Amino acid sequence: MGPVLAGVLQMLALTGALALVHKPLGTCLAKVYSSDEHWRVERWIYKGIGVDPGTRMRWPAYLRGVLAFSAAGVLFLYLLQRTQGVLPLSLGFRAVDPDQAFNTAVSFVTNTNWQSYYGEQTMGHLVQTAGLAVQNFTSAAVGMAVAVALVRGFARSRTGELGNFWVDLVRGTVRVLVPLATLGAVMLAACGVIQNFSGIHEVGQFTGGPQQWNGGAVASQEAIKLLGTNGGGYFNANSAHPFENPTPFTNLFQIFLILVIPFSLPRTFGVMVGSVRQGYAILATMAALWVAFVALMMWTEFSHRGPAFEIAGGALEGKEVRFGVGASSIFAVSTTMTSTGAVDSFHSSFTGLGGGIAMLGMMLGEIAPGGVGSGLYGMLVMAVTAVFIAGLMVGRTPEYLGKKIGTREIKLAACHLLVTPALVLVLTACAMALPTPVNSTTGGGAHGFSEILYAYTSGANNNGSAFAGLDADTGWFNTTIGLAMLLGRFLPMVFVLALAGSLAAQRPVPVTAGTLRTDKPLFSGLLVGAVLIIAGLTYFPALALGPLAEGLAA
Repeated sequence: MGPVLAGVLQMLALTGALALVHKPLGTCLAKVYSSDEHWRVERWIYKGIGVDPGTRMRWPAYLRGVLAFSAAGVLFLYLLQRTQGVLPLSLGFRAVDPDQAFNTAVSFVTNTNWQSYYGEQTMGHLVQTAGLAVQNFTSAAVGMAVAVALVRGFARSRTGELGNFWVDLVRGTVRVLVPLATLGAVMLAACGVIQNFSGIHEVGQFTGGPQQWNGGAVASQEAIKLLGTNGGGYFNANSAHPFENPTPFTNLFQIFLILVIPFSLPRTFGVMVGSVRQGYAILATMAALWVAFVALMMWTEFSHRGPAFEIAGGALEGKEVRFGVGASSIFAVSTTMTSTGAVDSFHSSFTGLGGGIAMLGMMLGEIAPGGVGSGLYGMLVMAVTAVFIAGLMVGRTPEYLGKKIGTREIKLAACHLLVTPALVLVLTACAMALPTPVNSTTGGGAHGFSEILYAYTSGANNNGSAFAGLDADTGWFNTTIGLAMLLGRFLPMVFVLALAGSLAAQRPVPVTAGTLRTDKPLFSGLLVGAVLIIAGLTYFPALALGPLAEGLAA
């Protein structure tokens, strides 16, 4: 079997598996967030944190809950890292430096999982499990809660109430993420991913001399890092490490875990607004973009010119031979078009155009299918924008799901769309103006620029992957990327929740002959065009200086 055919077959198998679970999981998620019944363990949690689950929140109260919980998470994780040296299960590692502890705390609370450190040489078992793994659950649950709040904004009328953040947070964790992550961890452990609390031990190398390795509760953390589109690896090599991802099957299963919730949430949206066809329109848009990017990535990596590439059957530099070019291409697109950031290959070693495709997947806003929760609300904001554009074209007041898209709504949508590009481009420009000792890359030119552009794109979009070669463990990058992650996560949430509150307060508009049908393929095509044009116009000059220049020069 040729490598191209193997990649296509893996793509088809993955698509089939996602199609099988789309309806049951999406419907289940809708029931989770619509039920009036509280489980006993959930009532214990509410009582423990002093929350009344019957309280209904308007968007400012919902936002305060999101920000307060996230701020507490940053503080807790920061203190845990700073006191690591005196904690049990530290493996002898010292306390993490202040700037790196800040960066890591922000990274995991914002669902970014950017890592400017070697995991197996920096974090002990306690910090990995009680700190990083816990935030993998809660940050994903926060994203789903905000997405559900926006869906309620479309579904409800003449009320500003969006539900209860604490209830949505607890249900997303207890009813969705914990059960699915448990199943995923059992599957990964059964397939060879390690799960232990062993200390550091020495092993021999083929080239001679010893090498130190430590174990860890890797299978359990690996499952939620992927399922929650978090991405932080237990080891520095992430999902390229055989302890985290030993076989081609586990590699494909990990891609499935990345995509399963984001591709099921459009069904949840359709069920909650009372029209599954609306959910299918959103799903079709996400799927079309994802398939197109995978096809482009495979084409660039399989067809790169040169004798070495032709003999190897593709651009194998930076890729694990046990996975190959096809599986690595699928993984790279899936992890950058969601807010995951896990890697089974080094994106910096992809061809120039291949690295650009991975970067553009993040620049779209990671909405195809996007992160857990963040992908759905990002795509719905883009749908609001597309409806507004269509309304301008025909001279009619735009409407979406029975709600008028007026001045307030489009301003909030525009602010959501502009926050991330502003952070990426401004911070990249500032970093490029710094002297070389602070701005350290593997080389100058187009690729050096791409490394810095990729870093800020990854941070502001809450992805977490990186182009290897950039020395990001400096005071400048730890601080500025940390700020990019904070602002890139929570400023969009402010605008999304404000939009949800505005929509929920509206009176529904009756459907007429002039209403744009947003459950048809025509609207999906319009939405795809809006996504590509908005991102393309915003980022094209920066892409032309980096990956496009590198790719065309190759």
